[in-house]
Amino acid sequence: MSLEQLIKNCIKQDAEAQSQLYKLYASKLFSLCLKYSKNYAEAEDNLHDAFLTVFSKINQYNNKGSFEGWLKRIAINTSLQRYRDHVGVYDIVNEEHIEDVSVDINDDNLSIDFLLQIIQELPDRYRLVFNLYVLDGYSHVEISELINISTGTSKSNLARARVILKNKIEDYKANLNSQSLL
Repeated sequence: MSLEQLIKNCIKQDAEAQSQLYKLYASKLFSLCLKYSKNYAEAEDNLHDAFLTVFSKINQYNNKGSFEGWLKRIAINTSLQRYRDHVGVYDIVNEEHIEDVSVDINDDNLSIDFLLQIIQELPDRYRLVFNLYVLDGYSHVEISELINISTGTSKSNLARARVILKNKIEDYKANLNSQSLL
């Protein structure tokens, strides 16, 4: 069945079509939800809620842009909404300028699993901004609107996330070097 037909059947609330759509996109959307969730269980909840939104609003998809992009935006917004609901008003007031730090990840000794792990270990507010800006290409203005913070706070949180990641990478490399000397 074509994607177009699958969408039409989902609009008609055909359970088989909904199941097929879920199977087709669940793994991609789950990995996206995991980036914006505290843990695996929360990512599962966010994925479930995202699909509930997809199925209730699929008739609003107007074939402009990719369907997968539309799904991804729903998954991201669902995860961010859960974050906003649990955190309430963003409590970061200090927006002092922090020097922008670059993080060198072009190193054969850094596995993708290690990088994903240290990103996941970032404090929520830093992880969200880092993922939105670096991994998903949102601007600071868009991020500020998505998670109800100022543009300056978005920039500050990104800089702080980079400092934390840089320090973890440097520690990791130092441990590798000390182990290789043994």
